[in-house]
Amino acid sequence: MKISVELTLTPLHDDYEPSIIHFIKKLRASNLKVLENPLSTQVYGEYDEVMHLLTKEIKEAFELMERGLLYLKIVKSDRHDYEPHF
Repeated sequence: MKISVELTLTPLHDDYEPSIIHFIKKLRASNLKVLENPLSTQVYGEYDEVMHLLTKEIKEAFELMERGLLYLKIVKSDRHDYEPHF
């Protein structure tokens, strides 16, 4: 089953950029489709593969920061090629 996941990592401390950059680079290093914009990062692929990666990388990201939030949305379908129709 294909899924699309949108993530927004928000470290709650000063000097937050290194945590976010590290997290995104780890996602990019996977063989999954990863797209970024200024507000979030999207990961696309097979459910088991995406969730395995996210479980590992979210845990590492949280271990590397003092405090933080992670917003996560999951859609059941691969939406990486979505284009508005209006």
